[in-house]
Amino acid sequence: MTPPTPLSFPAALQAPGTAGGPWEPVARLEDVPVGAMQRATRGDLDILIAHTDVGLVATEDRCPHMSAPLSAGSLEGCELECPLHRGRFDLRSGEVLTFPTTGGLEADGTERLTWTPPGSTPKPPPADSKARARALTRVRRVRYFPLRVRDGQVEIRLPR
Repeated sequence: MTPPTPLSFPAALQAPGTAGGPWEPVARLEDVPVGAMQRATRGDLDILIAHTDVGLVATEDRCPHMSAPLSAGSLEGCELECPLHRGRFDLRSGEVLTFPTTGGLEADGTERLTWTPPGSTPKPPPADSKARARALTRVRRVRYFPLRVRDGQVEIRLPR
């Protein structure tokens, strides 16, 4: 059987410090079938291994919105949904597909308001400090770890 292909990702979204870093086994390939996700922890780094319908990918196991563990979310094809605020991310490009319901700032700094159900009155601007902090949270694109499969092991490059 041919090992699955690692997904390619935009070079600008490679996790800092991983270029030329050491390869580290993080999962057995048999434990991550197509459609599955697995969390691996190395020191204080949590890594998500996702086997999408087009290949394997490794990202931080933290939502780029408020750091919820993405491995507790859901994977459909190449789309990953955060379990906390329902943000959806495309694992092929790192792009935000559905902005988190709490609102916040896009990667480019554009403000997104808190989600309001269709037909409802828009929610007022945040009044308390917690809501104001959410409104200033920037939702960045997903960051990736270089990944390979060798001898039935999924390996990634860790930051130096």
